[in-house]
Amino acid sequence: MLTRNLTCLWCSQLLSQIADGITKLALLWFVYSVTGSALQTTAVAILQTVSSVVCTPLIGLLVDRLPKKPILVITDLLRGIILGIVPWLLPLDGLTVDVVYLLVFLYGVASAVFTPALSASIPHLVSAQHFTAGNALLQSTTSIGIILGPIMSGIGIAALGPKDVLSLNTLTYLASVALLLPMRFSALNSKEECAKQSLPIAMLDAFRFTFHASPALARLIIIASLYTFGSAALTTLLPVYGKSLFHFGPVEVGYFWSSLGVGFLIVSLALLPVSRWPLRARLYLVTASSCIAGAALILLLETTTPIAAFTLMAVVGAGLGTLTPVAWGILQELSPLSMLGRVMGFYTAMAMMTSLLGIWFFGWVTQSVGEAVGLLGIGLVLLLVAGTSLAFTKRMCHVKSRELIHIPLSMAVHEHPHTEARLGSTRVATLM
Repeated sequence: MLTRNLTCLWCSQLLSQIADGITKLALLWFVYSVTGSALQTTAVAILQTVSSVVCTPLIGLLVDRLPKKPILVITDLLRGIILGIVPWLLPLDGLTVDVVYLLVFLYGVASAVFTPALSASIPHLVSAQHFTAGNALLQSTTSIGIILGPIMSGIGIAALGPKDVLSLNTLTYLASVALLLPMRFSALNSKEECAKQSLPIAMLDAFRFTFHASPALARLIIIASLYTFGSAALTTLLPVYGKSLFHFGPVEVGYFWSSLGVGFLIVSLALLPVSRWPLRARLYLVTASSCIAGAALILLLETTTPIAAFTLMAVVGAGLGTLTPVAWGILQELSPLSMLGRVMGFYTAMAMMTSLLGIWFFGWVTQSVGEAVGLLGIGLVLLLVAGTSLAFTKRMCHVKSRELIHIPLSMAVHEHPHTEARLGSTRVATLM
């Protein structure tokens, strides 16, 4: 499964995720240190998310119509320029909170294009029975980025300051772009039908497929939206909770954040064989992992030592790390290849919208009521994710989805393009 192309993408993503981990902590620490406000700190994540909510559905159409490699290369390069090179061009005191907010918004626009393109690339790089495994491998880069990025960022902030950390991080982004250049995508493609449709018709077809013809996808989007409502708030406010509840400095906050990445990495590697599991079993796994994450987060409030806090945060990471590879795998299996970018766009837009609400809501709760109440609320949301996933899973029949994966829809469309609509609706109906 680990082909040359997937290896290039994995290595590129590894560097990109490390760079993101370095950047995120540096930005959040800078804003919180200057303002002392949890609510203003959440504005960093809110601005990064707004662009995804507004632009991602239309970006999905762009991804369906254009080659994936140039999209990945250009957007990753832009992310490096925005957050790496721009601080070099500012005067010594030019990196103000307002400038940080602008940079974060522009970075969010580039990321809004990158994520659907990354998901839509997987069917070109691995066979259908390995979709979840391919997504898990990519998530392992996120995990390593969460482990190494905050530690490197925390040490850099303590030694140099956040502006210099952002500036030096440019080289990591540029190396990530260089690793994308040797990639070669398979010839598997079905964008011709999408290209012939007008913009409104193409978007309407994808909307109907996602929310009407595909009950499994609609339910999956609801689960993912609840998940991001809590998880986005947690990762945004983690420096606040570390500093206020546990009295951590920047280095300790880096270790605290890295503990989350350790859990992500462990579960990402454990998910490699899950692609062949039936759909129902994979959703039960999401239920169990969300329950574990919520319980561990609530227990975190009772801890008094850094070691206990780091350990429980690793458990939280393991619980949170299950949903995305499983959800992306199901999206890739059930969506026509010609529509995958748009379906992923709707999925991302809904998830980003609820993450935006979660970041604002828990930022307000943390600011107004207290850090402990905010952390408790996020834990309860993750338990709600587990309950919702369990309720939806029980509605599904005992059909083994992996039997359908052996004849992936994208392959069927490539060989018999006129059967795309019929196969798509039949396949999803059978799974439900």
